[in-house]
Amino acid sequence: RGLGLLKKYGYLPYDKDPEMETVAKGLEYALADDCVAKVARLLGKKADAKYFAERAQSYRKYFDPKTGFMRGIGTDGKFREPFNPFSAVHRQDDYTEGNAWHYTWSVFHDPEGLIRLMGGKEKFNQMLDSVFLLPPVFDNSYYGFTIHEIREMQVMNMGNYAHGNQPIQHAIYLYDYSGQPWKCQYWVRQVMDRLYTPTPDGYCGDEDNGQTSAWYVFSAMGFYPVCPGSGQYALGTPYFKSMKLHLENGLQVSIQSEGDGCYVDDMQMNGKKYDLNYLDLNSLRQGAQISFRLSEKPNLQRGILESDAPYSFSKFMK
Repeated sequence: RGLGLLKKYGYLPYDKDPEMETVAKGLEYALADDCVAKVARLLGKKADAKYFAERAQSYRKYFDPKTGFMRGIGTDGKFREPFNPFSAVHRQDDYTEGNAWHYTWSVFHDPEGLIRLMGGKEKFNQMLDSVFLLPPVFDNSYYGFTIHEIREMQVMNMGNYAHGNQPIQHAIYLYDYSGQPWKCQYWVRQVMDRLYTPTPDGYCGDEDNGQTSAWYVFSAMGFYPVCPGSGQYALGTPYFKSMKLHLENGLQVSIQSEGDGCYVDDMQMNGKKYDLNYLDLNSLRQGAQISFRLSEKPNLQRGILESDAPYSFSKFMK
């Protein structure tokens, strides 16, 4: 039913979908369409690639420029009212176990497009900063009680960043796209130090099919797959001094780090200086030696160029 509505309206209207959660579903459909468009291009299906590439931009429909959030929208083209970014709306949820502060960042395949919608990098970074600066509050009027995903967010006390609820786990890495990768490095280390412990209650929330563990393993290596299907991993900061990946083709990826702190002061890939904010899957498959020099102070000149950012649909389709 949802795909039929998407085809008819170009988005999922909240007043036509009885299953609700239209913002959450609609944003994930846009990511799926981006992946399908890539496959169609590889198969030489130009018409299909164009069709799904256009649908991959449907996330724009849910963005409200007045409030800066992704919101439920009806068949009349108007956003649902009243609106509270800390809660679901009325008794009908536009999101899934979260609120607008959590789901507005769910444009996995096109962070650059989201940056533009928000008015540029400065406003985008201010908005993303706010996730961590806000108090850990949530309006529970929709559920009638505080659900455990939100209670866990409040206990973690990292603002409105709900790491125990998977939809926002990628958001820290979006600083790689907005020219401030040192903030990504800082918050990745904060999450790893504060929210994971080797105890029976060592997880900060739901495991959900291995997602929370996968975030830790990837982040410990120093990178994370923000956009499935892009063939790239957004760069973070390594957690250990030495790690090795033994690939199925017999080659290895060696990850070494030296220095104290969480900030990447310098990085080398196969002996050459490396300033990009992402790693390429195909390069890793060929075997690689990656070395980080970490610092207790951020390097404000590294990874700040447009060309340093990972894949975004808007840049790829230029």
